[in-house]
Amino acid sequence: MTFSIHSASIPVFKQILGSLAAILDKAQTHVQDKKIDPNALLQYRLFPDMLPFVRQIQIATDFAKGCGARLAGVAVPPYEDSEQSFAELKARIVKTIAFLDSLPQADIEGSETRAITTGSGEKTKHFTGQTYLFHYALPHFFFHATTAYDILRHNGVEVGKKDFIGSY
Repeated sequence: MTFSIHSASIPVFKQILGSLAAILDKAQTHVQDKKIDPNALLQYRLFPDMLPFVRQIQIATDFAKGCGARLAGVAVPPYEDSEQSFAELKARIVKTIAFLDSLPQADIEGSETRAITTGSGEKTKHFTGQTYLFHYALPHFFFHATTAYDILRHNGVEVGKKDFIGSY
C-alpha cells in the first residue's frame, strides 16, 4: 500500500473538526437546559495557566487549516479569533472544513519532502512535510481538540469517546 499524505491529514482533521462541531451543539444544549451562562464554559480553563475553551477551538482550527495550507503549498488563511459564542465557534469549524475541502488532493500528495517553515525569528522551525504533519501539526491539533473536549466533559456536558471520535 502506498502512503498518502493527503489521507493521513485532511480526512483526519475533518473527522475531529466534525466531532468538535457536534460537541459544540451538546454544549449549547447543556447551557440552555441547565440555565448556565455560556461564558462559564466558553471561558473555562482546566487550570489557571491553560487557555480557555474558546482558544482551544481556535487553535485546533488554526492547526488544521495551517497544516492543510502548508502541505498544499498555499498561504494560510488568516482568522480574526473573535468568536465569543458556540455558534461563532461552530461557524469557524465549518469555514475550516470548507477550506480543507478546497485544497486539491493533488497539491498535497507528494508534499512529504516539501520544505515547511513555521514561526519567525527565534521561533522559526523547519520541517519536511511528513515530519511537520506527524510530529508537529497533528500532535498540536489533537492536544487542543482533546483539551476542548475535556473542558466540556469536566463541566458536565454529556460527551463520551464516541463524541470525540465522531464519524469516519
